[in-house]
Amino acid sequence: MAEAPAAMLAVLEAPGVKGREVLRLAPPRYAPNEKDAVTSLIRRIVAAPGNDHPPVTRAFNVLDIGKVAELFAPWRHGLKGVTPYYAVKCNPNPALLGALSALGSGFDCASPAEMDAVLALGNVSPDRIVYANPCKPESHITYAASLGVNVTTFDSVEEVGKMKRFHPTCKLLLRLKVSGAGGEAVLDLGTKYGAREEDVAPLLCAARDAGMQVCGVAFHVGCKVSRVDVYDDALKAAREVFDAAVVLGLPPMRILDIGGGFTAAAGGLFEEACGVINVALARHFGDIMPGDGVEVIGEPGHYFAETPFTLAARVFGKRTHGQEEREYWIDDGIYGTLSCVINVYKYKPRPVPMAAAAPADDGSGGETTHLSTVFGPTLDSLDVVVQGYPLPELRIGDWLVFHDVGAYTTVMSCNFNGFSASEMKTYLASSA
Repeated sequence: MAEAPAAMLAVLEAPGVKGREVLRLAPPRYAPNEKDAVTSLIRRIVAAPGNDHPPVTRAFNVLDIGKVAELFAPWRHGLKGVTPYYAVKCNPNPALLGALSALGSGFDCASPAEMDAVLALGNVSPDRIVYANPCKPESHITYAASLGVNVTTFDSVEEVGKMKRFHPTCKLLLRLKVSGAGGEAVLDLGTKYGAREEDVAPLLCAARDAGMQVCGVAFHVGCKVSRVDVYDDALKAAREVFDAAVVLGLPPMRILDIGGGFTAAAGGLFEEACGVINVALARHFGDIMPGDGVEVIGEPGHYFAETPFTLAARVFGKRTHGQEEREYWIDDGIYGTLSCVINVYKYKPRPVPMAAAAPADDGSGGETTHLSTVFGPTLDSLDVVVQGYPLPELRIGDWLVFHDVGAYTTVMSCNFNGFSASEMKTYLASSA
């Protein structure tokens, strides 16, 4: 139990967190689960004036930094010896990045802006960054070299040539296409990146002939895989590349990047994936780990970002159709945080209502609900958050709460129609 308080202390002192107000979540005796505790905190935040803060009148997020700290223990215990390199593209919130840096995470960056965001924390050295973008603009390669970011991915002969010209001392990770994983993932990353089996030898030879060091192998089975045995197939393919490199006269590889695809959300398969990965590592790499210095890393995104974030959106419009149907407008939608409703990550909204008025009673002993449609704020008719969803009678000024909205949400928002998502406030919270 000592691990959790120590982790939380590190998070509270982290860049992006230290010096900021951290709101206290209700203890378990008052809130049976984490989501209830966050919802209760949101009630306090939006409470009527008279508390120690001005009234809140627009959508906001809550980041439970205690949850970020809690997620590290299952990772360390489930994937012993696998260092997480958080995928910054998933959510670059400074407090989240700071918390992860303090907990010992490395970072998967795909652009100069992401590298800058990580290095701006002040406690991350360039050697804790993997430039995990197999096809990079030349100016970005030069920038990475100037920062001292010296490990990157590649999957083409042309990329070897660019790296030789613009960052010749950089070490390379050969990004593999994982055969057969695409149909088992919410998003198949192999459609755009990854070397096929027949490409491996020519790519290794190209790097060898250019004098570039291939230090290891990277792969990604896709986001939120539903069949975790794909990790075994991927690790088997990775070991074949390690062996091929030796045959071709390259120095022994030292880095194995198992990518991401993990989620901590309810119904996820994290524990099952850990079991498969651990057995596969022992089977395919046991003879060269750890004595020969092979470092295993992963690139989790959803795992650390998804569940710690909650959105609260305010109802500002309403329309009634007869006795049964209700339509509401809220001040966030598919062009903001709730972009996850329509993007490929398939978030299924389950809004929790926080009505200012007491719920109506239909005499049955339960709360009366109506089939409701919730729209986002823009004029686009596609800006629909939920449709035909049972909600109690709401009024203008009431709130809807959306849990688990930290992954590929705010980072994919825009200011369409003049509604700015970039100005949304994020409150920090913790039960510690």
